[in-house]
Amino acid sequence: MSRYDFSSVEAKWQKYWDEHDTFKASDDHSKKKFYALVEFPYPSGHGMHVGHIKAYSGLEVVSRKRRLEGYNVLFPIGFDAYGLPTENTAIKENIHPRIVTDRNIEKFTNQLRTVGFSFDWSRVVDTTDESYYKWTQWIFLKMFEKGLVFRDKTSVNYCPSCKVVLSNEDSQGGKCDVCHSDIIQKTKEVWYLRITEYADKLLEGLETVDYLPNVKLQQQNWIGKSTGAFVDFKIKEQDEKLRIYTTRPDTLYGVTFMVIAPEHPIIQKYRDSIANIAALDDYKAECAKKSEFERTQLVKDKTGVKIEGLTAINPITGKEIPIYISDYVMMGYGTGAIMAVPAHDTRDYDFAKKFGIDIIEVIKGGDITKEAYTGEGELVNSGELNGLTNKKDAINKALEILEKLGCGEKGVQYKMKDWAFNRQRYWGEPIPIVHCDTCGMVAVPYEELPLRLPEVENFEPGTDGESPLAKIDSFVKCKCPKCGRDARRETDTMPQWAGSSWYFLRYCDPKNDNEFASQEALKYWMPVDWYNGGMEHVTRHMIYSRFWHKFLYDLGLVPTAEPYAKRTAQGLILGPDGEKMSKSRGNVIDPNDVVAEYGADVLRLYVLFMGDYEKAAPWSESSIKGCKRFVDRVWSLQDMLTDGTEYTEGLRSNFHKTIKKVTEDIEAMKFNTAIAALMTLINDIYNAGSINKAELGTFCTLLYPFAPHISEEIYNSVFGTVLSEQGWVSYDEALCKDDTIEIVVQVNGKLKAKLNIAVDADKDSVIALALADEKVKEATDGKNILKQIYVPNKLVNIVAK
Repeated sequence: MSRYDFSSVEAKWQKYWDEHDTFKASDDHSKKKFYALVEFPYPSGHGMHVGHIKAYSGLEVVSRKRRLEGYNVLFPIGFDAYGLPTENTAIKENIHPRIVTDRNIEKFTNQLRTVGFSFDWSRVVDTTDESYYKWTQWIFLKMFEKGLVFRDKTSVNYCPSCKVVLSNEDSQGGKCDVCHSDIIQKTKEVWYLRITEYADKLLEGLETVDYLPNVKLQQQNWIGKSTGAFVDFKIKEQDEKLRIYTTRPDTLYGVTFMVIAPEHPIIQKYRDSIANIAALDDYKAECAKKSEFERTQLVKDKTGVKIEGLTAINPITGKEIPIYISDYVMMGYGTGAIMAVPAHDTRDYDFAKKFGIDIIEVIKGGDITKEAYTGEGELVNSGELNGLTNKKDAINKALEILEKLGCGEKGVQYKMKDWAFNRQRYWGEPIPIVHCDTCGMVAVPYEELPLRLPEVENFEPGTDGESPLAKIDSFVKCKCPKCGRDARRETDTMPQWAGSSWYFLRYCDPKNDNEFASQEALKYWMPVDWYNGGMEHVTRHMIYSRFWHKFLYDLGLVPTAEPYAKRTAQGLILGPDGEKMSKSRGNVIDPNDVVAEYGADVLRLYVLFMGDYEKAAPWSESSIKGCKRFVDRVWSLQDMLTDGTEYTEGLRSNFHKTIKKVTEDIEAMKFNTAIAALMTLINDIYNAGSINKAELGTFCTLLYPFAPHISEEIYNSVFGTVLSEQGWVSYDEALCKDDTIEIVVQVNGKLKAKLNIAVDADKDSVIALALADEKVKEATDGKNILKQIYVPNKLVNIVAK
């Protein structure tokens, strides 16, 4: 057999699959379906790296296996192409973002095709295409109709470099997600989606899905539901109350001061009564320069100013307590005011120490002269709560007291905030709203969608947080759809997350111009049976998309309450240096280079063989060469071919065991051990010296999901038919059992020998075999055997003295 020419074989089969629509999902809805979804890529100018290959390879393997099992498989791909990276590239290179996007999509498409992924290329979506974003705008307008869209003036995270407002999630650590510049605070009126309305539904839905435990936990933490109490603290000098939220109303007796946000409206309301208002104004001005991240960091110097002229009263003790402003309390979180229990909270303790405030112990167990005690214990100095040791009982008792006094009640809070839904940039979906001086905010009529992004030459960011669209009179000036008077179009665009919040629905029916997808297609394909992606997207993207889906479900427009039945995640591929791949480190591996040198099948095998699919693993050149040797050995099996339509006696059990192992491991995403089983089987075949047609057919079928090109080629040359049009292989459970098993023999608990015995051999014969072993004889020679213990199919222990 000649040397394996991978480049011509891979090109041949990719052409065949393409011409024969091998991977096209059928419109025959009578067949059993399987919908496999991978996170569609953001097509950057750098092209794909091998991390993308790993991300898509898991469900690629599952999808190829499902087709052989007779399923109608939907395994689509698309491009999430709006957003800042493309626009920044366009500005830098002075070319239109549309050209940049098309160029990047073409590059990604060629790379994906070269690797031989079995995507249904007839269903590709592009979030920047008018026929797609028409429906993004349509869903937005439905939310607007139902009161889930609103505008509010707020302090926002603003990136001076990208010139955009960023959500908290897009500016974590006080840095812009895109350009990594420091963000600043700016007051601006922005668009929001009322995702908090769906907080409970998003939490409850997690009970019904098959997500990795860590994925569920991250979503629960992100939503951050807590139960506690709202408590009103009266202001001594005014007919006014400060409302706080606490998860620990049982510690109210230990409250010795309050802290409010420097921006709290009570300060403006009573500024004439505050003696040190100038100091408060100065402090507030300093806070405005800090990012939210800087303000809320736990480990930092505590700063603040005591308000002279406003004093709070502890509602349970009746004691007067001072009120401070401090940067670590934010108006956007809770009520903008907190009660401080310095004896049992580290941050409050540090603050109290710095400002000389009373520290009262209410939970026994620590030494509050040295530090705050944050553990549990018996309540002390707490009136009716004294002596209680169970936190739950203490909280319930405190709630009773608050309700009796009429100064508080049970409440629920969420860490998740409403979703800041806008960008002041060009490359995004236009928000289909018109501002009219008479009618207010008016929706663009549905029949006028899509509201198209205007063709512009200058798409550089505007100034002072304005979108570049604001400079285009022909776009801004319009008539009010309600009253016909002069009006202004909204000039903000949607954030990049918009298009990815519903793309899985469009794949079901991507060419439909009358609805985002037909009810018939949605009923057949939804929910997504299996979704795989990165851990970095299990909060923002997944929560956002679950929210959009649940909203559409409430309108009766989608058939399932949850979009994804199952969610898994792949680990990163690290560079050869063990660090995360990045252009700046120079450790990025380009899949094209690997395919050119070793072939697509070797790349596909290696990214799944390198380790546990869910864990990070470094790229290794020597290991990829091992996969190349394996592929060459597979090719050479044809040199050992004999006739035969049944497995040979010597290999029958090996084949049945391998079929079982590969079948089960693919479903459990244990791709590395499935490939290892095929490597073991090929060793057994080489040791046997020959392989017959039946065996080679099975071997190719098992290898096909991982290395489809070589599998198709060998199968076709032997049988004259196309492997991707055949069925999966089955195994006989009885033939997967070992006839013999290895057990250990101990004397007085110390290992002395290993024996091969018949499975389920009786105790007497196993003990007799053990005692006949030379090493066991030596260890028991001249001793009195007291006990003979046999644990079936595991071990023998001889106790001798």
